[in-house]
Amino acid sequence: MASSGHSDLGEVTSEIKASERRTAVAIADLEWREMEGDDCEFHYGEGPNEAQDSDFPIEERSRLQEMLFLLGLEAYQTQKLSLQDALQISSDSMKNWAPQTPKDLPWNFLRKLQALNAEARNTTMVLDLPLDTRPVEKESQMEEEIIYWDTAEDISADIYSFSELQTPDTPVNPLDLLCALLLSSDSFLQQEIVSKMSLCQFALPLILPDPENHYHTFLLWAMRGAVRTWGSQPPRVVGSFREDSMVLSRAPAFAFVRMEVSSNSKSQLLNDVLSPGHRQQDCFWHRDLNLGTNPREIADGLVEISWFLPSGREDLDIFPEPMAFLNLRGDIGSHWLQFKLLTEISSAIFILTDNISKKEYKLLSSMKGSATKYYFILSPYRGKRNTNLRFLNRLIPVLKMDHSHVLVKVSSTDSVGFVRRVRAIVAHVTRSPCRRVSVEDMANAARKLGVKVDEDCEECQWAKDRMERITRKIKDLDAYRRDELRLQGEPWRKVAQVEKELCQIQWASDPPEKYRAELRHRLLELRMQQNDHDPSWGVQEFISGISSPSLGEKQYFLKWMEWGLGRVAQPRPRPSPEMIFTLRPKHCGAVDFSEPFWPEPLGVEHFLREMGQFYEAESCLVEAGKLPAGQRRFAHFPGLALELLLKGFPLELIDGNTLSPASRWVTGLLKELHARLERRSRLVVLSALGMPGTGKSTLLNTMFGLRFVPGKGRGPRGAFMQLIKVAESFSQDLGCDHILVIDSGGLIAGVRTEAGERFEREASLATLIMGLSNVTVVSLAETRNIPPAILHAFLRLEKTGHMPNYQFVYQNLHDVSALGSKPRERRHLLDQPSDVGRATVQMEKQGDGIQTLADLAFWDPEKQHIWHIPGLWHGVPPMAAVNLAYSEAIFELKRCLLENIRNGLSNQNKNIQQLIELVRRL
Repeated sequence: MASSGHSDLGEVTSEIKASERRTAVAIADLEWREMEGDDCEFHYGEGPNEAQDSDFPIEERSRLQEMLFLLGLEAYQTQKLSLQDALQISSDSMKNWAPQTPKDLPWNFLRKLQALNAEARNTTMVLDLPLDTRPVEKESQMEEEIIYWDTAEDISADIYSFSELQTPDTPVNPLDLLCALLLSSDSFLQQEIVSKMSLCQFALPLILPDPENHYHTFLLWAMRGAVRTWGSQPPRVVGSFREDSMVLSRAPAFAFVRMEVSSNSKSQLLNDVLSPGHRQQDCFWHRDLNLGTNPREIADGLVEISWFLPSGREDLDIFPEPMAFLNLRGDIGSHWLQFKLLTEISSAIFILTDNISKKEYKLLSSMKGSATKYYFILSPYRGKRNTNLRFLNRLIPVLKMDHSHVLVKVSSTDSVGFVRRVRAIVAHVTRSPCRRVSVEDMANAARKLGVKVDEDCEECQWAKDRMERITRKIKDLDAYRRDELRLQGEPWRKVAQVEKELCQIQWASDPPEKYRAELRHRLLELRMQQNDHDPSWGVQEFISGISSPSLGEKQYFLKWMEWGLGRVAQPRPRPSPEMIFTLRPKHCGAVDFSEPFWPEPLGVEHFLREMGQFYEAESCLVEAGKLPAGQRRFAHFPGLALELLLKGFPLELIDGNTLSPASRWVTGLLKELHARLERRSRLVVLSALGMPGTGKSTLLNTMFGLRFVPGKGRGPRGAFMQLIKVAESFSQDLGCDHILVIDSGGLIAGVRTEAGERFEREASLATLIMGLSNVTVVSLAETRNIPPAILHAFLRLEKTGHMPNYQFVYQNLHDVSALGSKPRERRHLLDQPSDVGRATVQMEKQGDGIQTLADLAFWDPEKQHIWHIPGLWHGVPPMAAVNLAYSEAIFELKRCLLENIRNGLSNQNKNIQQLIELVRRL
């Protein structure tokens, strides 16, 4: 593990150069004013349009404005960039392009982060034209450009010849890019950025500096989306893995800071401490990563956090319990507020410096009485050894240190041994009594110091209060479902059974009219019983929450409800992934999730399902003439749900408990969608089918930035849908305005054909989802075992001629280093006959001649139907890095799907009216 011996020293030198460069820009601006005849008074660091009456240093403000202009983000300071802006499909979604100008960098970062690409922080640009072939720009364009000179002497260059200046390949430090993007994003995009960074094992921004207004922000809300899973030592059979929000989990915290100049890179040292011996863990960006090496302009004062999380394996874990590591960017003398906070929340602070001066001695002396332990990492030079010893001897009694708290690291120091020593110190601190803090605890400490916390805005707190009023009444989940969600459970199951029988009779060759009348009468009775109820208090509170006229309050409320319900549900500890994936039934070769390991947790979908049942019951009675249309109370419910769909919230399409679609509710949603979108109603339906645990939800989330909940054997069991907007500039080319994505969730459990009614219901639902789809992705965890229900659906749809464009995705859940198979090998994967295939074919009475997909009429071996996706993780979770090959393979699959849609290889694209009719028929 090589450690940089010059990184932070280089940063200080670069900061001096950057200051000189800004001085040169200011002088050039003054000269420009004089040439234009501008006789107004000019102040250093002040741009042409900047006010002069600010109470804050003008130079700092101009840095941020310059950076935002450089990145093309200045327009997002009033109207913030939203999550929907970042996720819409455009022509760039099909290009594996490299950024060519600084304005490409924010979008490149968001696109790669969405795809969990480990190279998202790379700000290297590829120039599209050689220097001598660039076109000369017009004068009006040139005035808007920003010039960087290395020294003040370079200002003799013609300031109008901007096009002739060589643009550096890496003009932006990755931390500056991150800060600028977060300052330009709304709260929900900030949260998405931090969540994706957590999955990529990047260090997360905890305190965001604002160099223009000098108001630092503690990103508590943005951090709430970071949920991780880790093991315990020694591992237990059940409960060895814990899943929790990193905001709520308490752990010892260790801060690494720099005092003036340090020849040692603290970020490199942190990465070495967090890395297992066989693999480097680059959680914290540092200069030696070569991802963008320019000095920081606006990111000084940024505090980052990362965690070590144990896997439960003593041979792999560096520490036996979770640990938090914090990194302050910049010198503590310039960012005393952040340093003060770190002393309040850390168990120990490591101070990296080359020399201790009188100024720093006085600052540290003010920390007297702190419970935090202090350690110095010195790299003395220029004969300052005696001075350092004198100040250290004075600090030892003040900071309650001893000589073991002083470490010396010079170029000849063994890096491996030094890292081992730092780890030993961390382990020693945690074995003795020390503070353990959560991110919420850190936020409370920040508030006391006057640091703004993003979560303290009025809308967020209003939503939190309403969530707490609802969840406070949930004491027992079963009792709450029975008493508050009264239209679900047994009433909904009875309705679903009657509707199923009615549907079967409808397609019978000689339906008995008397039995049909009996079923209709029974259905009306059940619906009248449902309609006699009023929404419970909890459901009414939920409806009020999503009815708020403020879009922000509505979005905050839904997020709070997701987390609040997750906490009160108190799910049992998770089994380890190995435990789940090693369970095998006797014949199928796949886990049978028809009887789930854990009861379905209470979620937002249950409240929306209750609204759907009120709407269904009322609609059924109106259709039957039992209720005047003017007496409807719940006709507005689909419109409320649609608002959530349009803002990126997944809605339930098929109830996972009854395995039934609420057809009137879904139709009502689609009608509202058609009315809302008006002329932009061309739609493509893309679905993913597969058993739980095969990675289909993660695949869709990675591909399109969606929010489907990975089942992991215990998540929501229904099918969910989410809407993606296509940019207007690309909709004509792609042939649609929106893409409706359907995740089959836990509906397809892989049961055998002998399972009877359960199998028939799974096959029917698979047929329904595929029948609605233009494109279907079938996610497989094992090469030879296509779930019988999915094969059954293919056979049914082949008869009708309604066959979606299909792609089979084999996800390697175990071997993360496996390479994609060759085309001949890919065809071979699904050419193997199996007992499951034969049984399914016989059930469909197709004869013994068809035993595999290769025998079906629609199968074309020359087309790219099968994909091999490498494993998501490179290493052993939870500290494993995301496999770059996974991200690249997912992008290629996404490009293929969009190409097929654009080229018309999928089923004919539909408008929403056609989809409504198809729902009714299917």
